[in-house]
Amino acid sequence: VRLRHKTESALRIGRLLEEDDRVSEVRHPGLASHPQHGLAARQMRLTGGLLTFDLVGGLDAGSRFVESTRICRLAPSLGGPETLVTHPASTTHVGLLPEELAEAGIGPGTIRMSVGLEDSADLVADVLRALEAVGRA
Repeated sequence: VRLRHKTESALRIGRLLEEDDRVSEVRHPGLASHPQHGLAARQMRLTGGLLTFDLVGGLDAGSRFVESTRICRLAPSLGGPETLVTHPASTTHVGLLPEELAEAGIGPGTIRMSVGLEDSADLVADVLRALEAVGRA
């Protein structure tokens, strides 16, 4: 039940982010846009609650996003029943050089989100509020 809820919420948020001009890329294996979506569909019934997205505004946009969420909690690691977000370029991977970040698939505006068990409508509202703090691309 928990994994189904997290997957459904992550997909709802991912689809919303794919349509937003402040987001350049969304990565979640349950989304048709993911390069390995076909493989995920064959191997998994549920694709989980972890998604990654890149904000157009880079480092500043990433910092503003994670500082503006109210339900999603800023965390150094991802895992737990609550929704957690991290901005690797300013936290967990801050010591890496730009080329090392790029090699790891981390851009200056990359956000990682582990979707939790909160109501998906509340999470969507929180993500939209944080995107407004980022501003328009």
